[in-house]
Amino acid sequence: MEDFNSLKLPELLLRSLVDMQFHKPTPIQAQTIPLALEGKDILGSAQTGTGKTGAYGIPLVYHLLNNPSNSALVLTPTRELALQVSEILKQLLGKKINIQTTLLIGGAPMFKQLNQLKKKPSLIVGTPGRINDHLKRGTLKLNNTNFIVFDETDRMLDMGFEIQLREIAKFLPETRQTLMFSATISSNIAKIAQSYLKDPVRVTVGSTTSPVENITQEILRSSESDKYNMLRAQLDKTTGSSIVFVKTKMGTEKLASRLRGNGYSADAIHGDLRQRSRENVIKAFRDRKNNVLIATDVAARGLDIPHIECVVNYDLPQSPEDYLHRIGRTARNGSNGVAVSLITPQDNVKWGRICRLMKIPTGKNDNEPRNYDDRPPRENSGERRRPKSKFSNSGDRSARFGVDRQPSRSNNASDRPARSGDRSARFGVDRQPSRSNSASDRPPRSGDRPFSRSGDRPARPHFSERPNRVNADERPSRSNSYKGSNKFSKAPRGNNGNTKNKSNAGGGKFKFGHQQTKRARSSSSPRNIA
Repeated sequence: MEDFNSLKLPELLLRSLVDMQFHKPTPIQAQTIPLALEGKDILGSAQTGTGKTGAYGIPLVYHLLNNPSNSALVLTPTRELALQVSEILKQLLGKKINIQTTLLIGGAPMFKQLNQLKKKPSLIVGTPGRINDHLKRGTLKLNNTNFIVFDETDRMLDMGFEIQLREIAKFLPETRQTLMFSATISSNIAKIAQSYLKDPVRVTVGSTTSPVENITQEILRSSESDKYNMLRAQLDKTTGSSIVFVKTKMGTEKLASRLRGNGYSADAIHGDLRQRSRENVIKAFRDRKNNVLIATDVAARGLDIPHIECVVNYDLPQSPEDYLHRIGRTARNGSNGVAVSLITPQDNVKWGRICRLMKIPTGKNDNEPRNYDDRPPRENSGERRRPKSKFSNSGDRSARFGVDRQPSRSNNASDRPARSGDRSARFGVDRQPSRSNSASDRPPRSGDRPFSRSGDRPARPHFSERPNRVNADERPSRSNSYKGSNKFSKAPRGNNGNTKNKSNAGGGKFKFGHQQTKRARSSSSPRNIA
């Protein structure tokens, strides 16, 4: 297929393609569109920025023009991608094609979406979460929806939308045409394709593990403190717009504020922004009011802005596949672009995974092979290495330093030669004999007890021979005011200032710690008789 005229498309659709400057189809479009026009299910994969939206958008509009009573559904993983797809499909429809469209995404006002659904739109674009909400509410009907598109399926599964996709499939009719596109075709996606597709045709264009050829990749190794200065130097060299990817939402706000303080027109976009704020940020960046956009991976897919000249990876992504989607924001539709990655020593592991995915050298050594399987074999690799033994002489001094092996050191201090720390070496005196641990072998010291550990301590006298203690009857009697007190009560020590409890002859309460005990009345205290 050399051009779109050979497809026998409707005249209104051909005019829309001319207005969009779609003159020659891309490889993915040339292989997908003829099969989709025949009504076949397709499982396609291609590089980022190769025109996948047009590959399913043109058959979708063709289907709606030939079947006015039917509707079509396009599912995308993110709001930004849904907005991008909705704008492209509206351009394909043109101003003269009367087909109602609606956008169902999270973060947008629900009452506006309900008003749009009352008009019974024929084209629905949205995210799985919000579409599933409308299906449960009963405000969305998919009985006549027989054209389904799953865009960026791998990203939807990574974001945890598999349950929502299965719920949406319950509301779809059995007879339908399904087109599923993904950047990579994993085993999980192949299993999902068996559930939704019927005899699909596999279409693969280019390598899904390498970027497009028009992107020039640059690596700048720096420390964490020098990254900002290197970013400013890169932005000064760029004449067009730039997008800078960071890993955290807070990091986007801090970096954008710091760049604005240095005179750059920068703004930030991340997942915590409201939908209206996201749209305003992207619109200002598209209209070139801001030349620098600081973003998280929320903008790594679906952001199709032609004037993005440079992509800077200020922080490397967690997933190697996200690196390909990040740098795919530049060099769109055959243009040229630059992708710069700022790599710190802490990023070596992440960068190694990215290089293994794309099969490129890491940049540490220019002579490093492109593929790990192509490394030259080691010398004498065929010989089996003998395992090291703990009795081998590999650690001997004779083998390492070329000296005779020293005899084993004796454990007895008197048999070994004097060391540098001995008294004989330091002061020139004879070595003192080792001190015995027995107390009986050494002279007595001041303060020692008159017995040793060898049992010389005198026997303790029997309890009958001990001096008798003073009986309770022989103790000095207390004051008369306490003679009749309870035997468990405690008498105060008097008013000598040593206690807070004052004695009281008539009774009362006395505090001892945290408890309070009431002293019993004495027999001599007067009783109140009513």
